[in-house]
Amino acid sequence: MLKKKNLPGLLTAAVLTSVAALMAGCGSTPLPPDTGCGMPGGTCASTTPVTSAPPPAPAYTPPPRDESGVRTNPVELPPSADGSPRAAAPSSAPYSGPAVRVALLLPLDSSALAQPAEAVRAGFMAAHQLQPEGVTVNLVPTGDASQAALEAYRGAAEQNDIVVGPLARSAVASLATSGAVAKPTIALNHPQINAPLPRQMLVIGLSLEDEARQVAEWAASEQPIGQALVLTGRAAWQQRLAGAFSQRWAELGRSQATVELPAEGGYVDGNALAELRARLSGEPPQLVYAALDANGLRQVRMAIGTSLPTYGTASVNPGLDPASVPAELAGVRFLDLPWTVQPDHPAVAGYPRWSAGGQGLDPQRLYALGIDAYRVARELAQRPGGSFELDGATGRLSVNMGQPGGPNQRAFRRVETGVVVRDNGPLDELLTDDAGGDGLPRPRPVFEPVATGL
Repeated sequence: MLKKKNLPGLLTAAVLTSVAALMAGCGSTPLPPDTGCGMPGGTCASTTPVTSAPPPAPAYTPPPRDESGVRTNPVELPPSADGSPRAAAPSSAPYSGPAVRVALLLPLDSSALAQPAEAVRAGFMAAHQLQPEGVTVNLVPTGDASQAALEAYRGAAEQNDIVVGPLARSAVASLATSGAVAKPTIALNHPQINAPLPRQMLVIGLSLEDEARQVAEWAASEQPIGQALVLTGRAAWQQRLAGAFSQRWAELGRSQATVELPAEGGYVDGNALAELRARLSGEPPQLVYAALDANGLRQVRMAIGTSLPTYGTASVNPGLDPASVPAELAGVRFLDLPWTVQPDHPAVAGYPRWSAGGQGLDPQRLYALGIDAYRVARELAQRPGGSFELDGATGRLSVNMGQPGGPNQRAFRRVETGVVVRDNGPLDELLTDDAGGDGLPRPRPVFEPVATGL
């Protein structure tokens, strides 16, 4: 008989051992804005600590470069339980196309963007090591300037069959409007331009706006009537989330009201919370959409209670450390990448976990983006003008290269995983599941995947 401890309100995760590197506490270090990832202004959401600032990022040490300028640096795979080499779960058909050269164009020589670029590189090479047949990867490092990235792209396109990159949003915008895209190109960020994309450019970057729109569709399917209350802060990334959700919500024929909650130093303004509580007592909405981080949403639910159905994007993901998942987030539904919320998913489990040096969830999301960028490039080599679907580390991916890019025509779509934060109750009620058959307790998961209808 196992001795049970009474620790009320602690949420635990069955998957914790395989994702321990994901997040310590509920904060992460924002990545540079030009990556389009991290806060403020990014496409991957992170959270901000309430009590202290995150530690400074460790100094970046670039991988060694050989004389040819090609860097592969394979990621060492952890062995399987019996000591044999670990192989990826079958994720796509055996490679049947011609030998292909893929250039990976990343700002590894940029002091500002080297760390996000290294996360993408590590994921890309992890995927290549597991499925290398027919594909040669040539790593092309660049610096900060968009013009330098454009010149590097031209050289890479001359010597390779497919180019993956750039990563910086400004560099992708310069490339998209340059007229230089003459070979299949997998851009890792959204250029935010009004003109149609080049026909051979596929944009697969992570997107705050796409997440928010998908959450709107999910919430509308589960809450068919009533008004949505959109809670947001003043940061640019919060305004982007709130705007994208509200626009899609209106397109679905639904009504909403927006409340801005000022915050400083990680604390939501107390007067604003009091006003929100008074407002809800007289005009309760059908649901809440939170364009906030996990700490902000925790404070909101402490003030107004947890009874209203609440939705969010990856920005409200508190991480998988059971000591850092606030009980107030129980019942919250949000979208995130399979890599961060479904470590046992077949598209995730076959790849080695990666240490981001304690930098939180955003580098993990970029690592997952690198994995999927390689897989898309590999499939694209076999079907350069066709369409295909993949269950990826960043979501369910659909690619249609026969469809011209444009504001209303999408050659790429990513559907992320919907999860609900489980209300598991006291720990002594959790240590009962012996699903492993070895007599050891199995805590229930913090995040339970749920159908979203997307």
